Amino acid sequence: MTSVRTVVFDLDGTLVDTAPDLINALNFVLAREGLPPVPLASARTMIGAGARRMLERGLELDGRTVGLADIDRLTKDFIDHYAAHIAELSRPFDGLEDALDDLRSRGYQFAVCTNKLEWLSKLLLDQLGLSSRFAAICGADTFGVSKPDPVILRQTLARAGGELSSAIMVGDAGPDIGVARRAGIPVIGVEFGYTEVPIADLKPDRLIAHMRDLPGAVESLMHHRNPA
Repeated sequence: MTSVRTVVFDLDGTLVDTAPDLINALNFVLAREGLPPVPLASARTMIGAGARRMLERGLELDGRTVGLADIDRLTKDFIDHYAAHIAELSRPFDGLEDALDDLRSRGYQFAVCTNKLEWLSKLLLDQLGLSSRFAAICGADTFGVSKPDPVILRQTLARAGGELSSAIMVGDAGPDIGVARRAGIPVIGVEFGYTEVPIADLKPDRLIAHMRDLPGAVESLMHHRNPA
């Protein structure tokens, strides 16, 4: 029996432009610590490794280091503020819903594999009206591992009812490329996300500049994997 074809997406910088709300939460915490705000343009490369690491990077920009207890407290403050304002400015990338509709009509299902906490991921997608599109939404706390550990991708696929042999990853940064490579599946890189290293330098199997290009890239890779 042929398994269902699954496209697994990263969340921040791939499905949704979350940077404005994340940076607002970061700057809220920094202001309470008497530190200057981080400009949006500078902060985009901080996104993708989780709330704690994003906060640590924000503090490092000002040459500030804090102890474990303080970073725990500040991370909680960050998450609390972010959750309360999670979809004020965040929006799906242009063309996303049309691309999902196109792929759905071709028989694909979708899953989310992110280093964001699962409950925050679901909250965001709920508020944007997107949750029902995904067979599984899994985060860094779902299985106790984060990308690029391949366990998170394998388990996300299992939860969605998919298989590695008929799956493709879509992401914007190193952890996404890495998890796909380590799990042995093709990966599409998006040029509009958040990454410290240019996505082209990470050599994804396909590279897209707009969501309108996603269905063609997915079909090309899937045909290469499973030629008729």
